[in-house]
Amino acid sequence: MIRLVFILLAAPLIACAGSLPFRQVADIPLSGHASRFDYASLDPETGLLFIAHLGDSEVVAYDVEKGKVVATIPGIDRVHGVLAVPETGKVYASATASNEIVAIDEKTLKVVARMPAGVYPDGMAYAPGEQKLYVSDEHGNTETVIDTRSNRRISTLRLESEVGNSQYDPVSGHVFVNAQTLGRLIEIDPETDKIVGRHELAGCDGPHGLLIDSAERIAFVACQDNDRLLALDMKTMRVVSSFGVGKDPDVLAMDPGLHRLYVAGEQGVVSVFDLSGGARKTGEGFVGDNAHVVTVDPATHRLYFPLKNVGGFPVLRIMQ
Repeated sequence: MIRLVFILLAAPLIACAGSLPFRQVADIPLSGHASRFDYASLDPETGLLFIAHLGDSEVVAYDVEKGKVVATIPGIDRVHGVLAVPETGKVYASATASNEIVAIDEKTLKVVARMPAGVYPDGMAYAPGEQKLYVSDEHGNTETVIDTRSNRRISTLRLESEVGNSQYDPVSGHVFVNAQTLGRLIEIDPETDKIVGRHELAGCDGPHGLLIDSAERIAFVACQDNDRLLALDMKTMRVVSSFGVGKDPDVLAMDPGLHRLYVAGEQGVVSVFDLSGGARKTGEGFVGDNAHVVTVDPATHRLYFPLKNVGGFPVLRIMQ
């Protein structure tokens, strides 16, 4: 049951939080226990934000326009990754306890398909031309490929490394995957499902988070084991800059309208970068315990952070 409480805040988060260019405007109570959240994904067409409540094995659907939770989808065992794909009308969630990908219909908000996906499925990327889903099998050292038209696994690519996040680049039409234990960025051609590049990430220990700024041809990589953010020039595939960020960086999000990049860490510290004319760190501060997941609504520039425990309850912290 969802607690009917809506907390509005007009003041900044905390005076000592650091130099963050945003303030807290609301905490939205979420259902379930005070347990870990993982990835989140916004469908800008429907205004639905899908949040993986890992500890409760459910996906939460929050309507950003109505400002309320509209559904919880249970039965997704230890859900980690979640990815809304508007053109399919589906949301895909990775269930690590059952080693499968679960497809959710956005209209009915019901599970419509389940597909095998390796040993420990986590982050996902969608290649629209081929209508394929690429799933990071973190502990299985593979990338699982799923045909979203038939909801079938069609290929498994061995990467010989623990696998971090996967991202699709619309300019090259390729999928890029972090090879965590090798310190490399793996490049896959969705037309052939072949590995076509292995790019060294100099100075990065444990590359996990990944975001591609396709317009500027820059890939940003969050290095979990040495708390760095790398900027990789996608024309030369070389590291061009490196920055210190909060401890255990995880999820990256970009606001294209404001030209900002957000890096959320496991310890609750968020680092902010101005991307106008190259990456420049402009702020860093504490947002909340375990605020390692951030999502941006590009229409409103609001930031969403699912927090597992605020006063003993899970909340969705909204920043403006």
